[in-house]
Amino acid sequence: MLSLPARCLLRPPRQPLPAPPRRGSSGPGRRWLLSTPIFYVNGPPHIGHLYSALLADALHRHRGLLGPGPGRLATGTDEHGLKIQQAAAAAGTAPSELCAHVSGLFRDLFSRAAVSFTDFIRTTEPRHRRAVQCFWAALQGRGLLYKDFYEGWYCTPDECFLTQAQITERPDAQGRPCKVSLDSGHQVHWTKEENYMFKLSEFQEPLRKWLQGNRHVISPEPFYQVVLRWLEEDLPDLSVSRERNRLQWGIPVPGDSTQTIYVWVDALVNYLTVAGYPDAHHTWWPAAHHVVGKDILKFHAIYWPALLMAVGLDPPEQIYVHSHWTVRGQKMSKSLGNVVDPVACFKQYTVDGFRYFLLRQGVPERDCDYYEEKVIKLVNSELADALGGLLNRCTAPSINPSGIYPHFSESCFRKGSDHMDVEASGRALAEDYELIASVDRLPLQVTDYFEHFQIYKALESVVTCVRQTNGFFQRHAPWKLCRDNPAEKCWLDTVLHVTLECLRIYGILLQPVIPATAEKLLSRLSIKPEERAFTGLTFLPRYHGKPCPFEGRKLGPDMGALFPRLETPRRHQMEIKGLRP
Repeated sequence: MLSLPARCLLRPPRQPLPAPPRRGSSGPGRRWLLSTPIFYVNGPPHIGHLYSALLADALHRHRGLLGPGPGRLATGTDEHGLKIQQAAAAAGTAPSELCAHVSGLFRDLFSRAAVSFTDFIRTTEPRHRRAVQCFWAALQGRGLLYKDFYEGWYCTPDECFLTQAQITERPDAQGRPCKVSLDSGHQVHWTKEENYMFKLSEFQEPLRKWLQGNRHVISPEPFYQVVLRWLEEDLPDLSVSRERNRLQWGIPVPGDSTQTIYVWVDALVNYLTVAGYPDAHHTWWPAAHHVVGKDILKFHAIYWPALLMAVGLDPPEQIYVHSHWTVRGQKMSKSLGNVVDPVACFKQYTVDGFRYFLLRQGVPERDCDYYEEKVIKLVNSELADALGGLLNRCTAPSINPSGIYPHFSESCFRKGSDHMDVEASGRALAEDYELIASVDRLPLQVTDYFEHFQIYKALESVVTCVRQTNGFFQRHAPWKLCRDNPAEKCWLDTVLHVTLECLRIYGILLQPVIPATAEKLLSRLSIKPEERAFTGLTFLPRYHGKPCPFEGRKLGPDMGALFPRLETPRRHQMEIKGLRP
């Protein structure tokens, strides 16, 4: 029998269902434990895995810029299960060696992608094994596990049992009929074995009350509605172990050498392991915010909250759900040979370029499509041309020969409630006041979009303002103004000041998405690290009658183009011309 810590063997008292967390409870000053799913190591990472990590990273970076408050970002790898056992056997290697290799690929990818994780958990670690054993003991101590014979359709690639309604029949590669999962298309097999069962059915009503009392716990809204519909159906008890003679690569059930803990129970407990379970988790739990793909929503929105309630812990505060990526309209698969390698994308588009594409084009509510030309067109248009071109134009020696943050003139750009009156007494036009208003409300707008898991909308709002600023610069053509004329020099400096102020705001707001490019932009503007947070962020203070700390400051060194234009692949150029590569 496995020895467990004494606290794991205590039978904890039943606790009432916790009150639903309040919207906004993850704000500045509070603890925040953000997590990606832990990724299965049966194959190397692809852009879908990267997308999950980038969403979590952008949320984590954004929250860090809002102000003080302990925050962590956890990611890692899920390394147990029948699928790993079979993959290792097919490769002629030990499961531990396969796990170490593929886990290293994920860690290297996320480091290269500038994912700011603070914890990287592997389910083969001793700390996790101990946490899972203690969690099992807590379930058992509350009388919520029982042993019974279970039979049904089991999908090894998805590591789950399926009901008859969740499967269909399709021909296999040889044209023979076979049963497959409706959701994933993976083959299923009829399995009958003796397992431990979790009394999930007891938690149908508590789960429903938890969700109905907290409409924002699952975001976006359509996924919240999906989970509510699931809870209108029968919620059968859940098989939470496998026979050990079938599955050796996993954590044994404490006190029963014939059973292995179900891989999904094992994997879900990783969130508690990171929090310090079973000894120190109360510091961080339940300040948990999970980023998950829609394919694992049921595990995170039904099974996981029920398991937590079962051991007397609160459900997570927030579950952010995203959809998948297709390639030219087709699902990524090894058989089609269209699985996209993120590392190759970094080499082709740069790290920040690909980060920007995924977060700008990725809409959590629906599947999104990837193809090379789409990335190149978007990144060139919005990063290289609109943002980079604007910076280059307003810092060019021909327009800004002194290389400073010029002074703002209130007489040229008067403030007033009526734009028509101030326009008549200054040089600013109605469109210029619209620009000022747009950029002034942009930080709050971006923060609101981030809090509602709409990063793509946050980026869209920034790009709209960048285009407005380009229009402002083009409209007043500072290259045509004469510096020797005092009145024109005053207006020229004001145009440059407004443009640089807009760029400062854009650089600060883009830090969670394109950190390296934002750093380059802010350094060029000579904005100090302590001046880059969202707290106290004020746009164009001189327009509001306040002093501007940047006026007269020497700009940072010119490090070349902010973002180099990407080249269209030669293959695509030939396709456009009607030639065969």
